[in-house]
Amino acid sequence: MQLLNVCSLKRFYLFFGILVFSKMTFSQKVYQFSVEQATQYAMQNSIDVKNALLDIKIQKQSNREITSIALPQLNGSVGLNHYFDIPVTTLPDFISPSVYKVLVDNGVINGSGNPIQFPSNGFGYVPAKFGTNWTGSGGIDISQILFDGQVFIGLKARNSVLTLAKQTAEVTNEQIKANVMKLYYQLVVGKQQATSIDANIERFEKLLEDTKEIYKNGFAEKLDQDKVEVQLNNLITEREKITNQLEMGNAALKFLMNLPQKDELVLTDSLNETQIIGNVPQDSFDLNNRKEYQQLSTALKLSKYNIKRYELSKLPSIAAFGSYSKNAQRNDFTFFGKGDWFSTSLIGLKLSVPLFDGNARNARIQKAKYELAKTENNKQRLEELIQMESSNAILKLTSALTTLATQKKNTTLAESVYNAAKLKYEQGLGSNMEIYNAQTEMKVSQNNYYSALYDAVIAKIDYLKAIGKLQ
Repeated sequence: MQLLNVCSLKRFYLFFGILVFSKMTFSQKVYQFSVEQATQYAMQNSIDVKNALLDIKIQKQSNREITSIALPQLNGSVGLNHYFDIPVTTLPDFISPSVYKVLVDNGVINGSGNPIQFPSNGFGYVPAKFGTNWTGSGGIDISQILFDGQVFIGLKARNSVLTLAKQTAEVTNEQIKANVMKLYYQLVVGKQQATSIDANIERFEKLLEDTKEIYKNGFAEKLDQDKVEVQLNNLITEREKITNQLEMGNAALKFLMNLPQKDELVLTDSLNETQIIGNVPQDSFDLNNRKEYQQLSTALKLSKYNIKRYELSKLPSIAAFGSYSKNAQRNDFTFFGKGDWFSTSLIGLKLSVPLFDGNARNARIQKAKYELAKTENNKQRLEELIQMESSNAILKLTSALTTLATQKKNTTLAESVYNAAKLKYEQGLGSNMEIYNAQTEMKVSQNNYYSALYDAVIAKIDYLKAIGKLQ
């Protein structure tokens, strides 16, 4: 019975493990992306890009808010009041003087036998309640701005502000694309380098077997075998190191693209010198192709609008308004029954003339002019920076392509030298040291080639970004 329970428990754990594994497997998605697909995914899902697109939507709503200021403003109101105690108002006593006047004129005497006289301290005040226990009102107010310089400039600047938000999103897109491309190609080059190391491991495993066989036959020393084994272990260690770097780089790329870490990302593109050399645009350089320059040009335009807005704030503003309301008073809550509702209606025109504000407007105008000067300085510096980046990018790309061609040639020569040394060794005409040295030189040339390949693709990306052609 106990044995049966143990077996049942094992089957339960096995079933549970299979269920969990299956759930994890089915919940994981596999994405196979070319560099273009990776950049498109990033530009659709990156948090920075999403926020930039939200900024555009926010600006559109801000523009609607500005537009609403120039449209008629219509407000309705309904009021209902109940007075537990009706407000009391004190009024001068206007009854007693009339009575006293009649008494005085007729010579009426008081209880003391003296003629009645007007009180020396006056007649005082009489408390009086005005109103009813219930009051109700309802009305509509309408206003319309006829002229306001600041509103006029706000309406005029709406499109430019929206353009600035879109250009900011484009700058963010371009930066995300450049970063994704660089990291993508870094992983591609790393994978190719790992493939070369795998090939070298296979060569040395074969060499180690041959050396062991030669050693058994007495034609090699134990030292020769140990040297080959050390080199093989170094290659295996290097392969593990690159594997770890590729895994970390893959995680970083998924984070940059906002791809879930639990999903698998497979890079489908390869890279060679032909791809880098081809499709290099030779167009003449144009500042307006740079997204940052377009963005700053729009900001400069908005700075001028800002100055104009403060200048026009010195002008009078004109607004029309109108009102219509109904009011009722009741001693009981009978507003929905019979009873009078009294109407009040009016229209008017209001002219507001700014006279003196302590020079606040002049301060705002001067401040806006200083900000405009800063923007102009930043634009000039950006022009110089773009010119420098463009020149440096051309030099860097030219140098990188030259280095890449040289390293490609060196790699071919190093492989040829290694193959020749290996053939001599197999025929008993060469030494183990020759193979060791040839393999070391081949590995160095391969590492130099992949480094040059990565430098070249990064130089091309920087060049395309510098001339505004990173599409």
